[in-house]
Amino acid sequence: MDWSIQEIAKLAGTTSRTLRHYDDLGLLAPSRIAANGYRHYDERALVRLQRILLLRELGLGLPAIGEVLEGDAVEAHALTAHLGWLRQEQQRLARQIASVETTIERLEGGERLMAEEMFDGFDHTEYKQEVEERWGTEAYASGDRWWRGLGEAGQREWKARLAELNRDWIAAAESGVAPDGPEGQALAKRHVEWLTAVPGTPTAVPVGDVKAYVVGLGEMYVADPRFGANYGGAEGAEFVRDALRVYAEREL
Repeated sequence: MDWSIQEIAKLAGTTSRTLRHYDDLGLLAPSRIAANGYRHYDERALVRLQRILLLRELGLGLPAIGEVLEGDAVEAHALTAHLGWLRQEQQRLARQIASVETTIERLEGGERLMAEEMFDGFDHTEYKQEVEERWGTEAYASGDRWWRGLGEAGQREWKARLAELNRDWIAAAESGVAPDGPEGQALAKRHVEWLTAVPGTPTAVPVGDVKAYVVGLGEMYVADPRFGANYGGAEGAEFVRDALRVYAEREL
Protein backbone atom coordinates (compact mmCIF):
# COMPACT_ATOMS: atom_id res chain seq x y z
CA MET A 1 0.00 0.00 0.00
CA ASP A 2 1.21 3.48 -0.73
CA TRP A 3 -0.04 7.06 -0.70
CA SER A 4 0.25 9.92 -3.17
CA ILE A 5 2.36 12.97 -2.41
CA GLN A 6 -0.79 15.06 -1.99
CA GLU A 7 -2.22 12.60 0.53
CA ILE A 8 0.99 12.47 2.54
CA ALA A 9 1.37 16.25 2.54
CA LYS A 10 -2.16 16.62 3.92
CA LEU A 11 -1.72 13.91 6.55
CA ALA A 12 1.65 15.26 7.73
CA GLY A 13 0.55 18.90 7.75
CA THR A 14 3.19 19.92 5.22
CA THR A 15 3.28 20.68 1.48
CA SER A 16 4.05 18.76 -1.70
CA ARG A 17 6.80 21.28 -2.39
CA THR A 18 8.44 20.47 0.94
CA LEU A 19 8.33 16.74 0.22
CA ARG A 20 9.92 17.28 -3.18
CA HIS A 21 12.59 19.42 -1.51
CA TYR A 22 13.33 16.58 0.92
CA ASP A 23 13.80 14.33 -2.10
CA ASP A 24 16.19 16.82 -3.73
CA LEU A 25 18.28 16.79 -0.54
CA GLY A 26 18.31 12.99 -0.40
CA LEU A 27 16.27 12.86 2.81
CA LEU A 28 13.07 11.28 1.54
CA ALA A 29 12.83 9.62 -1.86
CA PRO A 30 9.41 8.50 -3.13
CA SER A 31 8.80 4.77 -3.15
CA ARG A 32 7.67 4.92 -6.74
CA ILE A 33 6.72 7.40 -9.43
CA ALA A 34 3.48 6.64 -11.28
CA ALA A 35 3.03 6.84 -15.05
CA ASN A 36 1.48 10.27 -14.64
CA GLY A 37 4.61 11.51 -12.83
CA TYR A 38 3.03 11.61 -9.37
CA ARG A 39 5.19 10.53 -6.46
CA HIS A 40 3.98 7.82 -4.09
CA TYR A 41 5.22 6.78 -0.65
CA ASP A 42 4.97 3.41 1.08
CA GLU A 43 4.96 2.57 4.81
CA ARG A 44 8.74 2.60 5.06
CA ALA A 45 8.83 6.10 3.57
CA LEU A 46 6.17 7.22 6.04
CA VAL A 47 8.30 6.02 8.94
CA ARG A 48 11.25 7.96 7.57
CA LEU A 49 9.11 11.09 7.18
CA GLN A 50 7.93 10.75 10.77
CA ARG A 51 11.56 10.64 11.89
CA ILE A 52 12.35 13.74 9.83
CA LEU A 53 9.44 15.67 11.35
CA LEU A 54 10.38 14.59 14.88
CA LEU A 55 13.95 15.75 14.36
CA ARG A 56 12.75 19.05 12.90
CA GLU A 57 10.80 19.68 16.10
CA LEU A 58 14.00 19.06 18.04
CA GLY A 59 15.47 22.02 16.17
CA LEU A 60 17.84 20.14 13.84
CA GLY A 61 18.56 21.62 10.43
CA LEU A 62 18.09 19.57 7.29
CA PRO A 63 21.81 18.76 6.79
CA ALA A 64 22.03 17.55 10.40
CA ILE A 65 18.90 15.48 9.91
CA GLY A 66 20.55 13.81 6.93
CA GLU A 67 23.48 12.84 9.15
CA VAL A 68 21.18 11.60 11.90
CA LEU A 69 19.20 9.41 9.51
CA GLU A 70 22.42 7.70 8.48
CA GLY A 71 23.54 6.88 12.02
CA ASP A 72 21.40 4.82 14.36
CA ALA A 73 23.33 5.82 17.48
CA VAL A 74 22.88 9.55 16.93
CA GLU A 75 19.29 9.04 15.87
CA ALA A 76 18.47 7.09 19.03
CA HIS A 77 19.92 9.92 21.13
CA ALA A 78 17.89 12.55 19.27
CA LEU A 79 14.67 10.58 19.48
CA THR A 80 15.24 9.88 23.17
CA ALA A 81 15.61 13.61 23.78
CA HIS A 82 12.46 14.27 21.81
CA LEU A 83 10.60 11.59 23.76
CA GLY A 84 11.70 13.26 26.98
CA TRP A 85 10.27 16.57 25.81
CA LEU A 86 7.00 14.89 24.81
CA ARG A 87 6.73 13.27 28.23
CA GLN A 88 7.26 16.62 29.93
CA GLU A 89 4.46 18.09 27.83
CA GLN A 90 2.32 15.06 28.61
CA GLN A 91 2.84 15.57 32.33
CA ARG A 92 2.05 19.27 32.09
CA LEU A 93 -1.14 18.62 30.12
CA ALA A 94 -2.14 15.85 32.55
CA ARG A 95 -1.81 18.34 35.41
CA GLN A 96 -3.94 20.87 33.56
CA ILE A 97 -6.61 18.25 32.80
CA ALA A 98 -6.70 17.13 36.44
CA SER A 99 -6.91 20.76 37.55
CA VAL A 100 -9.88 21.52 35.30
CA GLU A 101 -11.62 18.26 36.24
CA THR A 102 -11.26 19.14 39.93
CA THR A 103 -12.73 22.59 39.32
CA ILE A 104 -15.72 21.09 37.50
CA GLU A 105 -16.30 18.57 40.28
CA ARG A 106 -16.19 21.26 42.97
CA LEU A 107 -18.51 23.56 41.03
CA GLU A 108 -21.04 20.78 40.38
CA GLY A 109 -20.84 19.63 43.97
CA GLY A 110 -21.19 23.12 45.41
CA GLU A 111 -17.82 22.83 47.11
CA ARG A 112 -15.37 25.63 47.86
CA LEU A 113 -12.77 26.18 45.13
CA MET A 114 -9.11 25.81 46.07
CA ALA A 115 -6.91 28.30 44.27
CA GLU A 116 -3.79 26.17 44.64
CA GLU A 117 -5.58 23.35 42.79
CA MET A 118 -7.04 25.43 39.98
CA PHE A 119 -3.82 26.57 38.33
CA ASP A 120 -1.58 23.52 38.53
CA GLY A 121 0.11 23.14 35.14
CA PHE A 122 -0.62 26.72 34.07
CA ASP A 123 2.20 29.27 33.95
CA HIS A 124 1.86 32.17 31.50
CA THR A 125 4.50 34.08 33.52
CA GLU A 126 7.23 31.57 32.69
CA TYR A 127 9.28 34.17 30.78
CA LYS A 128 8.39 37.18 32.95
CA GLN A 129 11.91 37.77 34.28
CA GLU A 130 13.52 37.37 30.87
CA VAL A 131 11.09 39.76 29.17
CA GLU A 132 11.62 42.38 31.88
CA GLU A 133 15.40 42.08 31.58
CA ARG A 134 15.30 42.42 27.79
CA TRP A 135 12.64 45.10 27.33
CA GLY A 136 11.71 46.46 30.76
CA THR A 137 8.94 45.91 33.32
CA GLU A 138 6.38 48.01 31.42
CA ALA A 139 6.82 45.87 28.30
CA TYR A 140 5.87 42.78 30.29
CA ALA A 141 3.10 44.53 32.23
CA SER A 142 1.39 45.96 29.14
CA GLY A 143 1.74 42.67 27.28
CA ASP A 144 0.32 40.77 30.24
CA ARG A 145 -2.66 43.13 30.51
CA TRP A 146 -3.32 42.78 26.78
CA TRP A 147 -3.08 38.97 26.92
CA ARG A 148 -5.48 38.69 29.85
CA GLY A 149 -7.87 41.08 28.10
CA LEU A 150 -8.12 38.83 25.05
CA GLY A 151 -10.10 36.26 26.98
CA GLU A 152 -10.04 32.54 26.31
CA ALA A 153 -11.45 32.74 22.78
CA GLY A 154 -9.12 35.57 21.80
CA GLN A 155 -6.10 33.72 23.16
CA ARG A 156 -7.00 30.60 21.18
CA GLU A 157 -7.38 32.67 18.01
CA TRP A 158 -4.06 34.41 18.61
CA LYS A 159 -2.23 31.12 19.17
CA ALA A 160 -3.77 29.64 16.02
CA ARG A 161 -2.68 32.67 13.99
CA LEU A 162 0.86 32.40 15.31
CA ALA A 163 1.01 28.64 14.70
CA GLU A 164 -0.10 29.17 11.10
CA LEU A 165 2.53 31.87 10.57
CA ASN A 166 5.26 29.62 11.98
CA ARG A 167 4.17 26.71 9.76
CA ASP A 168 4.25 28.95 6.71
CA TRP A 169 7.76 30.15 7.61
CA ILE A 170 8.98 26.56 7.93
CA ALA A 171 7.36 25.50 4.66
CA ALA A 172 8.88 28.45 2.81
CA ALA A 173 12.35 27.83 4.24
CA GLU A 174 12.22 24.13 3.41
CA SER A 175 10.99 24.77 -0.13
CA GLY A 176 14.15 26.71 -0.95
CA VAL A 177 12.56 30.05 -1.87
CA ALA A 178 14.70 33.17 -1.59
CA PRO A 179 14.19 35.28 1.57
CA ASP A 180 14.14 38.43 -0.58
CA GLY A 181 11.66 36.95 -3.05
CA PRO A 182 7.89 37.57 -3.16
CA GLU A 183 6.99 34.64 -0.89
CA GLY A 184 9.62 35.44 1.72
CA GLN A 185 8.72 39.12 1.76
CA ALA A 186 4.99 38.39 2.03
CA LEU A 187 5.75 36.33 5.14
CA ALA A 188 7.96 39.09 6.53
CA LYS A 189 5.09 41.56 6.07
CA ARG A 190 2.72 39.22 7.92
CA HIS A 191 5.29 38.82 10.69
CA VAL A 192 5.70 42.57 11.18
CA GLU A 193 1.91 43.01 11.19
CA TRP A 194 1.73 40.32 13.87
CA LEU A 195 4.38 42.10 15.95
CA THR A 196 2.59 45.43 15.58
CA ALA A 197 -0.46 44.02 17.35
CA VAL A 198 1.51 43.28 20.53
CA PRO A 199 1.48 46.15 23.10
CA GLY A 200 4.70 47.17 24.77
CA THR A 201 6.94 46.67 21.73
CA PRO A 202 8.48 49.37 19.51
CA THR A 203 6.22 48.24 16.67
CA ALA A 204 3.14 49.20 18.66
CA VAL A 205 4.04 52.83 19.40
CA PRO A 206 4.33 55.71 16.90
CA VAL A 207 7.86 56.73 17.96
CA GLY A 208 9.30 53.23 18.26
CA ASP A 209 12.37 52.19 16.28
CA VAL A 210 10.52 49.51 14.37
CA LYS A 211 13.34 48.81 11.94
CA ALA A 212 15.94 48.13 14.63
CA TYR A 213 13.44 46.06 16.61
CA VAL A 214 12.54 43.81 13.67
CA VAL A 215 16.17 43.32 12.65
CA GLY A 216 17.15 42.63 16.25
CA LEU A 217 14.42 40.05 16.68
CA GLY A 218 15.59 38.28 13.55
CA GLU A 219 19.08 38.02 15.00
CA MET A 220 17.66 36.73 18.28
CA TYR A 221 15.72 34.00 16.47
CA VAL A 222 19.07 32.69 15.20
CA ALA A 223 21.04 33.21 18.40
CA ASP A 224 18.52 31.58 20.75
CA PRO A 225 17.63 27.94 19.92
CA ARG A 226 14.33 28.27 21.78
CA PHE A 227 13.12 30.80 19.23
CA GLY A 228 14.79 29.00 16.33
CA ALA A 229 12.80 25.88 17.15
CA ASN A 230 9.62 27.76 16.17
CA TYR A 231 10.96 27.95 12.61
CA GLY A 232 12.26 24.41 12.26
CA GLY A 233 15.73 24.98 13.67
CA ALA A 234 18.79 27.03 12.79
CA GLU A 235 18.29 27.04 9.03
CA GLY A 236 14.68 28.10 9.31
CA ALA A 237 15.58 30.85 11.78
CA GLU A 238 18.25 32.14 9.41
CA PHE A 239 15.69 32.27 6.61
CA VAL A 240 13.32 34.29 8.83
CA ARG A 241 16.13 36.61 9.90
CA ASP A 242 17.22 37.27 6.32
CA ALA A 243 13.66 37.87 5.12
CA LEU A 244 12.94 40.27 8.00
CA ARG A 245 16.18 42.16 7.39
CA VAL A 246 15.36 42.67 3.71
CA TYR A 247 11.82 43.75 4.55
CA ALA A 248 13.08 46.17 7.21
CA GLU A 249 15.55 47.76 4.76
CA ARG A 250 12.90 48.13 2.07
CA GLU A 251 9.80 49.05 4.02
CA LEU A 252 10.63 50.35 7.52
